[in-house]
Amino acid sequence: MSDVVSDLPTDALCEFQVRPTPEDPRLSVTVPGIDHEGRQVQTAVVTERPLTLFLNAREIVTMMTIGDHPDLLAVGYLLNQNMLHHDDEITGIEYAEDIDTIVVRTRRETDYEEKLKKKVQTSGCAQGTVFGDLMEAFETIELAPGARIQTSWLYRLTRKINTEPSLYLKAGAIHGCVLCQQDRPLVYMEDVGRHNAVDKIAGYMFLNGIAPDDKIFYTTGRLTSEMVIKTVKMRIPILVSRSGFTAWGVDLAQKANLTLIGRARGKRFVALAGTDRIVFDADLGAVAEEDRRHARKSGSGDE
Repeated sequence: MSDVVSDLPTDALCEFQVRPTPEDPRLSVTVPGIDHEGRQVQTAVVTERPLTLFLNAREIVTMMTIGDHPDLLAVGYLLNQNMLHHDDEITGIEYAEDIDTIVVRTRRETDYEEKLKKKVQTSGCAQGTVFGDLMEAFETIELAPGARIQTSWLYRLTRKINTEPSLYLKAGAIHGCVLCQQDRPLVYMEDVGRHNAVDKIAGYMFLNGIAPDDKIFYTTGRLTSEMVIKTVKMRIPILVSRSGFTAWGVDLAQKANLTLIGRARGKRFVALAGTDRIVFDADLGAVAEEDRRHARKSGSGDE
């Protein structure tokens, strides 16, 4: 089971408190092949392994994951599926790596047999699912109206995240999600499915008592209905992606007053919901010059 720092105050979180570990040999393997010119190459590819989750005595789901932070993934999944409540007491988390199984035990008795019959597959890759009654909880949540995101924070965040060593940069075929505060990336998780990366962050926040009201959530994936629902359920008021939107994702964000920012690359972005939280304080000329300096340093014109 991965290490979790308990009862860590929000203001004690340093930049990249949790960061990707691309050199972890469990997370990728090297496979021989040939390139477009027929030359022999060695390519890093990410691993996938099953993880079967039990809540007390009930088997809930088998997920495909890269295998890091199984405890955070399990807790976050249960939270985001409305099977674990924010006032629940977890009495134990037992991870058996040899049989790819994790058990979350709670003091409250649980029985979700009927709920498990109402699964709906979502657009998330790697078999993401939500349940039929999630919208009931979604519609009762009020996000912090006083939360703000300054454009200067946004530009610094995207640069820091995009240049941080990651499994994505090493092997691709993976999604990343980052919990942020102002211009500081705090917790950076990756997985083969973006919903897994979201759930790991939800689990980390729950187990460490991290308040959501002043946080920003960044994802590399599309801004779909699933991403919006999970961000709202975590009570994070601002969601940012370098990718685009789906119509239902935008509609749900507008209903929940979630600030939804997509296509965030360099000095460009588009916001389609919750735009009153955005403070336009950045000097775009200075941002463009910083991007040029970064491109010259990295040898690439595409951040």
